[in-house]
Amino acid sequence: MDRLDEIFRKSDSGMELAREDLVSMLSMSEKSGMDRLFKKAYEVKTKHVGRKVFFRGLIEFSNICEKDCLYCGIRRSNANTKRFMLEKGEILDAAKFAFENEYGSLVLQSGERSDAFFVDFVDAAVKGIKELSGGKLGITLCVGEQSEETYRRWFESGAHRYLLRIETSKSDLYRRIHPADHSFDRRIECLRTIKRIGYQTGTGVMIGLPGQSLEDLADDIFFFKQIDADMIGMGPYIVHRETPLATEAAGYGNEARLDLGLRMIAATRIFLKDVNIASTTALQALNDTGRELGLLAGANVIMPNITETRYRPSYQLYEGKPCLDENSSMCKACLKRRIEDIGETIGFGEWGDSPHARKKDGKSTRTAETK
Repeated sequence: MDRLDEIFRKSDSGMELAREDLVSMLSMSEKSGMDRLFKKAYEVKTKHVGRKVFFRGLIEFSNICEKDCLYCGIRRSNANTKRFMLEKGEILDAAKFAFENEYGSLVLQSGERSDAFFVDFVDAAVKGIKELSGGKLGITLCVGEQSEETYRRWFESGAHRYLLRIETSKSDLYRRIHPADHSFDRRIECLRTIKRIGYQTGTGVMIGLPGQSLEDLADDIFFFKQIDADMIGMGPYIVHRETPLATEAAGYGNEARLDLGLRMIAATRIFLKDVNIASTTALQALNDTGRELGLLAGANVIMPNITETRYRPSYQLYEGKPCLDENSSMCKACLKRRIEDIGETIGFGEWGDSPHARKKDGKSTRTAETK
């Protein structure tokens, strides 16, 4: 029995995998080994979450950000970024498209702000989406660190998922990729608050950061379990030249970054089994079929961009972001074809809550027809 077979046997028998098991999967570099890893992850996905892909219509409604993260293209110090903020009506127009096209769920994403105007604006947008869809559209928020009062307010207004990426669970690495006024402990505290309030909680990391080891990535997967995450959104680190971290980014080519990202998805699926895992746009930035490869490696969520195309060039966290010039209808048709070509179906009209989340709240999958 070789090393991979031993790991798969442990996983199938219900034994908890060790850190060294995760590192072994993440370090797999030969094509035959990676193929076996991805095949196993797909088997686990099929058994625990099925072969249905759930859409989350992504509305990137503002690139104005208080944060100054050293890797991000919309960091507050980047004077070359044209700042924008959608009107509420533009958000509702995008939400209407998602509802009429049976996306089931939305993600409202922006740069991080916590001022009163922003808090009120997000609250009004959430309420407007709920009213527009008769409560049938699920809403995920991805708008950063907030007070407990704010998180509760948005939850009570109708948002039911919250994605707050930790970017790395290693505090020393976190400090190396953020300025001194950014707090790792604050990030963790916010995740715990989100969980306590009742949101389905999502987090994730960047894969292939300068100074990041495979052991660090294995610890990230353990962190997902520790925080009891319901959904994972992670992708390869891709450089934006107008950031301080760009000068340190060397050593990984696109193929290596893609392969490591796919191995991270596969290892996370094998370890956590029943959570939602996104196949991110960053994978497609490295390879035209990257998102399909992510699905075949164990992911089950896609986030089609439904932001009006004229805003998309100004919301680039990294360079080479795909689909900047495709309107929402083109994006839907393209993704539908791509997903069907690999033998999967799309959960149109469904919220697509992860089995992991449903086990905790005792509810069945909610859909646009039944919610």
